[in-house]
Amino acid sequence: MIFLRKLTYIACALVLTAGCAAKSADKFTPPVMPSSWSALHDNNTAEINNHWWVSFNSANLTKLIDKSLEQSPDITTAAESIIQAKAQLKSTGASMFPSVNLNGGSSANRSFPAEGSARTTESTSLSLGVSYEVDVWGRISAQVRSAKESLKAAEYDYDAVKLTLTAGVAGSYFQLLSIEKRIEYAKINLYTAERILKIVDAKYRNGSALKSELLNQESTVLSRRSTLLSLEEEKKQTLNALAVLTGTIPQDFDTDTEDFNIINVPEISAGLPSDLLLRRPDLAAAEAQIAAAEASVEAARAALFPSLSLSGSAGLATDALLSLANPASSLGLSASVVQSIFDGGTKRSQIALSESQKRVLAENYRKSVLTALQEVEDALNSSGYSAERENIQEETIAKLEYSLRLTEIQYREGSNSLSDVLDAQVSLFQARDQLASLRLARLNAAVDMYKVLGGGWKVPEKLAEK
Repeated sequence: MIFLRKLTYIACALVLTAGCAAKSADKFTPPVMPSSWSALHDNNTAEINNHWWVSFNSANLTKLIDKSLEQSPDITTAAESIIQAKAQLKSTGASMFPSVNLNGGSSANRSFPAEGSARTTESTSLSLGVSYEVDVWGRISAQVRSAKESLKAAEYDYDAVKLTLTAGVAGSYFQLLSIEKRIEYAKINLYTAERILKIVDAKYRNGSALKSELLNQESTVLSRRSTLLSLEEEKKQTLNALAVLTGTIPQDFDTDTEDFNIINVPEISAGLPSDLLLRRPDLAAAEAQIAAAEASVEAARAALFPSLSLSGSAGLATDALLSLANPASSLGLSASVVQSIFDGGTKRSQIALSESQKRVLAENYRKSVLTALQEVEDALNSSGYSAERENIQEETIAKLEYSLRLTEIQYREGSNSLSDVLDAQVSLFQARDQLASLRLARLNAAVDMYKVLGGGWKVPEKLAEK
């Protein structure tokens, strides 16, 4: 005890030589969130199933997402990041325990003096050493806290990757269905153009239509065929992209599809903006990274102070080779205090570096929160207006179909020119194609809502308690 007291006095004296460390950095506080979303939207509590994709009532989509969660390289990579973070935590935590070393050796030396006979000297020794750094200033515990927060961030990043992947699969699948619907409309448009071409051709042969009118309608038919080929190409590219998302070789990939119009479009409440910080894994990961940086700053500050190490050893030695018969024993205990007097500013530079890294992470977090708020508002606006635009477009198509029929009849009777028919065709063709795009936008808005609201994610209790 007297020995330890003396050692403590020495350590306190050395602390004075370390100088006064800078004041601790301010603790990070999350940004203030708005009280509500836009006045156009409700702020009801949002309860989202973490298997949110089932709300679209698509068995094919569920199969694709299940496959992606099993096979996607993105998921595997994120899982490996967790393994690395756990290994780093275990390695850092090991510093809190004593290190024990066992050393053994045996030697034989033979000397040949100038006079006299040769002599052989033999020895064998075995020793056990224990060393331990006392965490007086909390440097090691701060490093452990940093590693724990980094592990949390890795866990949250995994969930963020999972959310991004599932949203990507859903978006790609809906795009595939949209293209198939556009192909269906393109075939109808081609059939319509070919039907009108027969009318123009008959009138031309009868001398009641100009050659230019026939050529114009023939070019319209060719244009519809070209559009159909472009859509077929786009479909193959979308299938290839979907294959990569599911971790499948594109050449081996295929999937069942369904009618685009039967996909259910769920209604989603946004909840309160303040809940967003607890519902998005990417924001939780960013906050955990800030906590890790705060602990790193504490560890860097603690490194300014003296380190206290205790060590002990016990050993056996004998003059016999490979034998410990009749050994001589030894026992030792030592303590050391080390204080850096001059290091060229290395340790204080490390503090400045750690503090700067923390400030960068804090600003990145603030930007992520602002972006998240924008994403939710954008998704709310898109969800609110896309359904109305789709309904208007359906009414527009019905009127354009009726208009084209009337124009065809009038053209047959000679009261309208072919240009009127061409204008009616183009308007209807474009309206049909746009309807599929609007339907896709409505579904994508629902997927985006799920994604920007965290997809039903919550902080795991086992991680929240760490």
